[in-house]
Amino acid sequence: MRYVDGFILPVPEKSLPAYRALALKAKKVWREHGALQYVEAVADDLDVKFGLSFTQTIKLKPGETVVISFIVFKSRAHRDRVNAKVMKDPRIAKMMDKGPMPFDVKRMVYGGFKMLVDA
Repeated sequence: MRYVDGFILPVPEKSLPAYRALALKAKKVWREHGALQYVEAVADDLDVKFGLSFTQTIKLKPGETVVISFIVFKSRAHRDRVNAKVMKDPRIAKMMDKGPMPFDVKRMVYGGFKMLVDA
C-alpha cells in the first residue's frame, strides 16, 4: 500500500521564493531516489468557517503563510529506503549547510501516513 510523508510549514511570505528554490532542489533528489510524487502547495484560502484553521494550528505570525507538502512512496519500507538515500545525498547536506532555512523548522509539523483512500 502506498505511503505518504506529510509536512505543514510556516513560511515567511518574503521567503517564498527561497523556499520554492529549495523545494525544487529537494524534489529532484527525492524523485531521483525513488519517490513517486513530490508536492508543495502554498496557502490560498485559510478563512475557514468551521474547525481549526491552519492559521490557528500552526500559530501563524503576521507576514507568514502556510506551505503543505507531501511525498508519496510505494510503501513504508520504500519510504524508509528512499529517505535513507536522500539523507546521505550530498545535495541535501549542501542545502542544510547553507545557513538558516527559509521557514521556522521548530514549528514544522511532520508525519508518515498509510493510505486510507487512494484514487
